[in-house]
Amino acid sequence: MDKSIRYKQLIKDSINSYAQLIESALPKTKLSIIPVFDDQRGQYLLFETGWTKTRFVRHMPLYIALKEDKIWIEEDMTEDGIATYFLKHDIPKEDIVLAFHPPEMRQYTEFAVA
Repeated sequence: MDKSIRYKQLIKDSINSYAQLIESALPKTKLSIIPVFDDQRGQYLLFETGWTKTRFVRHMPLYIALKEDKIWIEEDMTEDGIATYFLKHDIPKEDIVLAFHPPEMRQYTEFAVA
């Protein structure tokens, strides 16, 4: 299977898994959990929106991009870190970029710089 096709599917599977986890943990809220997939531009996110008792919520716990056959984790508010999901699915560390770190700090992670 083509690398980019495999990565796109894994990204979508990971976001769907987290969406289901959030929905099962928060069954009584009126929040909408919305996975958003743009295969053409390689942009994938999980969006939460809706009302709590007193305020309107707009939250993006996950935002992942696919650039040059690498998984760029732009936003990650998950407990274990979404990179662990990809590692468990045999994605090499050199194909994962922790893009929420400044470029000059990425060299100190165990993942790709860019």
